[in-house]
Amino acid sequence: MHDATVDRTTNGSGAVAALTLSELKRLDAGSWKGDQFSGIQIPLLEEVLEVMPRNIWLNIHLRGGQSLGRRVVRLLEETDRSHQAFLAVQEQARLGAIKASDSVLICNMERLTGGRDYVAATIEMDANFIQLRGQIFPEFKDYARMLHEKGIKVNYFGTDDPVVFETLFELGVDFPLVNDIAAAMDWAGDNGIKPVKPIH
Repeated sequence: MHDATVDRTTNGSGAVAALTLSELKRLDAGSWKGDQFSGIQIPLLEEVLEVMPRNIWLNIHLRGGQSLGRRVVRLLEETDRSHQAFLAVQEQARLGAIKASDSVLICNMERLTGGRDYVAATIEMDANFIQLRGQIFPEFKDYARMLHEKGIKVNYFGTDDPVVFETLFELGVDFPLVNDIAAAMDWAGDNGIKPVKPIH
């Protein structure tokens, strides 16, 4: 789940936090996308990990506190996924994660205003990734330079447009986060861009 409620992506309604796991599992989470997906259930993280390839990055966005950060790090270690996953988190989940493992990779989601202060805070916390979004500014090039000097990778969320990918790469963005992975991979293949192997 990304939304705080189940209304947009299931046939149910209400806050995710107000529903039990069994109630969540009874919801149809596929029909809104197409008839061929009718009956698809909301998966647990464990179930997602069972089907995900082991040679791609997993961007795991958490909304919660220290306990959630600890639990997810332990799950990644138990399932041998630490080499390919990073946690996109705010401060409390980050603290829980780094207390549980000194090798966990962190994407800072404490965006502040989303500009230079976000970049500075990401460098200060020694995160591994940052996630820019929204309007693309020429300043992204300066941000990317400062972040790369500290070994921080730059993600961007907000487009599936290959023309925009080219602009992002020119500005120093490392990874566009996309919804249409098939189209993005086709474009990458057509442009001679090879997949980046996750850290081992």
